[in-house]
Amino acid sequence: MKPIAILGLVLIVLGIGGLFISHVSWTETKPIVKAGPLEINAQENHTVWIPTAAGVVAVLAGLGLVFAGKKAA
Repeated sequence: MKPIAILGLVLIVLGIGGLFISHVSWTETKPIVKAGPLEINAQENHTVWIPTAAGVVAVLAGLGLVFAGKKAA
């Protein structure tokens, strides 16, 4: 299989994943005060939204690369 077709398959899988998962969230712990044995931490929540259009574009681009890889063979 050509590398361009493999890249197309990766884009398709990521695009479909982006369509099913609308956002990714994680919590980050940051130290605020560190004085000897005393430590005060703060937790900060982060969220990254994945637009539906990005998933659709990734799937379509992946399909285009797969077909281009097959034509080149």
